[in-house]
Amino acid sequence: MAVTFSDLHTEEGLKSLNEFLSGKTYISGDQLTKDDIKVYGAVSEKPSGSFPNAATWYDAVSSKLAASFPGKAQGVKFSGSAASAAAAPAAAPAAEDDDDLDLFGDETEEDKKAAEEREASKKPAKKKESGKSSILLDVKPWDDETDMKKLEEAVRSVEIEGLTWGASKLVAVGYGIKKLQIMLTIIDDLVSVDDLIEEKLTVEPINEYVQSCDIVAFNKI
Repeated sequence: MAVTFSDLHTEEGLKSLNEFLSGKTYISGDQLTKDDIKVYGAVSEKPSGSFPNAATWYDAVSSKLAASFPGKAQGVKFSGSAASAAAAPAAAPAAEDDDDLDLFGDETEEDKKAAEEREASKKPAKKKESGKSSILLDVKPWDDETDMKKLEEAVRSVEIEGLTWGASKLVAVGYGIKKLQIMLTIIDDLVSVDDLIEEKLTVEPINEYVQSCDIVAFNKI
């Protein structure tokens, strides 16, 4: 059955609290509960030595709260009897909201589910992996005097996020000219093979070695 206290900002109210706490550690037993928090909020300041039970209880609750709120408090006081009277009853309704003041209460299944949902909502959605493509590229030199080793080095020097160069070989074209065939893998959302050819492989300084590039094969992975 619920215990009722009134006028805890007055000596009469503190007297009733002091008598109730005789032989008790906390309001509802041997452990701190939301009942203690509600009553604590209604007591404007630590009871004097005239109310030893209430004073001991007040210190115990203060100690528990201090551990939960480690910041350094400056202290707050209410001036005037009207302010004290208004502050005390206002504290109890505020504490009745379980969602706002469940400092030490038992966690229910609903609380656990709500907490899990909140944690899940904080986790970023797993980014859908973009598709990849495997491409075989023909890279043609200007003539038979082009240094094919430097040509390949120039091609592989192109670094773009989502681009990976693979195996390569030289293939004879005719008249002593060879072309470079090279494999590459791209992430479709990050690399455009057309842009790679037009903006990277056939412009300065690589066009010193590369005359043109052709896509031989293009396969989705």
